[in-house]
Amino acid sequence: MSEQQTENPRMRMTRYVINLLESWELNASQQLDTLALPEGTRTRVLRAFHEDTPLPDTADVNLRVEHILAIDEALHTTYPHSEKMGALWMRRPHRRFKQRTPVNTIIEDGLQGLVSVRMHLDCSWVS
Repeated sequence: MSEQQTENPRMRMTRYVINLLESWELNASQQLDTLALPEGTRTRVLRAFHEDTPLPDTADVNLRVEHILAIDEALHTTYPHSEKMGALWMRRPHRRFKQRTPVNTIIEDGLQGLVSVRMHLDCSWVS
């Protein structure tokens, strides 16, 4: 069995989410805020998330991860032939978000921003 097959599923998900937020070009502080990590969490914890520490298993973090992964899935559905297009879409101003980028909507509006972006991309999902 390979190391990836035996790795903790939460650790795999953690790495995936952190890499996804980086592809959206969120800086370390923005990543911590987007994930609702406790105030005072140092940005260096992101390195641990890449290596061997899973995201905290809290209701706030899990809810935000659910929205982040749903946004990612919807972007893959919208742009099935290019991963880069999804990340590019996240960084382009959009009329739905009052000419803000989806990333800025998430950063500025927090959980409601994640919900707004998800609702826009996934027409079948209702909060």
